[in-house]
Amino acid sequence: MEKNFKDIVQKEEVKDIIQKEEVHLNNLLTTDDLSAFKGMVDELRDTWTKKQMFRTETEARFSVLQDNRYPTKAAKYWQCVREQSSYLDNLMALSFDYRRNDAKINWLEKKIDKEEDDYKLTKYQIDLDEARFGKASMEKVAKHRMREIKMWSKLKGEFNDGSFNDKDVNQHQLESYGLQYHEKAKTLNANSSEAEIFNVMGQLQSLQRIKASGELESSYKELDKITNDDKPKD
Repeated sequence: MEKNFKDIVQKEEVKDIIQKEEVHLNNLLTTDDLSAFKGMVDELRDTWTKKQMFRTETEARFSVLQDNRYPTKAAKYWQCVREQSSYLDNLMALSFDYRRNDAKINWLEKKIDKEEDDYKLTKYQIDLDEARFGKASMEKVAKHRMREIKMWSKLKGEFNDGSFNDKDVNQHQLESYGLQYHEKAKTLNANSSEAEIFNVMGQLQSLQRIKASGELESSYKELDKITNDDKPKD
């Protein structure tokens, strides 16, 4: 209920800001364009409200987690971890920007109450309008940042079926990259450049050699030992 109320308030605030700016658009738009703008205020508010921000779950599944790039559940899971971590970083940075913007709004409101110089008063009011619109935009961005964070959490749970190590990203990579480069090799043809063939086949052959030699086994065992040592004793 509270969420819906906040969304309604945000929509109304955006509409008010757009309508308030109509007067100042006289200097930018022709009479016909200004008239058209005024008639589209509700539509533009609706557009602002429902415009796509960031990726949908459909896009996450087929574009980000495409099967030939992330061929195993482990590969998909760890890409979800990367994506979620990135969105967390972005949300935290946005939170700091939001706090700075709120401080700016408070400062401008106090300045406007006391300012007597017409030029400074006009400038402060413009800055305040811009900051309030920025605040509404930040709240919208934050909502969709959080939507993606929750989406990646859902996908992590879906792919994490207990068949792989979800503590050490290294342990799935030999298999996952091997499958990925096997698929890449299939796309090579007579038109492929020497550099492309050299890169793909070189990495595929290296992955095959590493798997055959077992040279990563010691690192897996060492990590398992560290992980088990860290577990509480019964």
